[in-house]
Amino acid sequence: MFQNLTTSRGPMYDQKAVQPMRDELTAVGFEELLSPEAVDNAVRETQGVLFVVVNSVCGCAAGSARPAATHALQHAVIPDRSVTVFAGQEREAVERMRSYFTGYAPSSPSMAIFKNGTLEFMLQRHDIEGRSADEIAGDLRKYFDLLCTREGPSVPKEDFDKLEFERTCGSRIPRLN
Repeated sequence: MFQNLTTSRGPMYDQKAVQPMRDELTAVGFEELLSPEAVDNAVRETQGVLFVVVNSVCGCAAGSARPAATHALQHAVIPDRSVTVFAGQEREAVERMRSYFTGYAPSSPSMAIFKNGTLEFMLQRHDIEGRSADEIAGDLRKYFDLLCTREGPSVPKEDFDKLEFERTCGSRIPRLN
């Protein structure tokens, strides 16, 4: 469903064009963080394990990242909370989330795992590119096994099996500015 999202710097891409990329994550339980305040609340107030995906329009790396994140959440143990921000869309929220990735350069797509507000694991774009979704999901599941206690999966298998993954290359999505 199209969302009317606004920020002071506005999105870089048509929101209708990127909606399928958002839907891949929200369909398995990711919560979209649309403001810096929502990011602060998620990182500071989540007790237990917080899984973060910086979503992206890049068809290559993001085309593996989103399926990897969703497959990882079909594991026996999963994070207590899964959230996402979208690079080039809610720019202030993305900048705030990246401020919590201490020691890492801005990267999208990227994934992070926090435990009680402390960054425990980070996958940057260069860790994602050229790898299959299964390989990336395997890395995530290793950390889920180490850090998580919540029983998975995030959604029933029959719902997960209905999910379709978007592989549109970002260069084919017109920029708004």
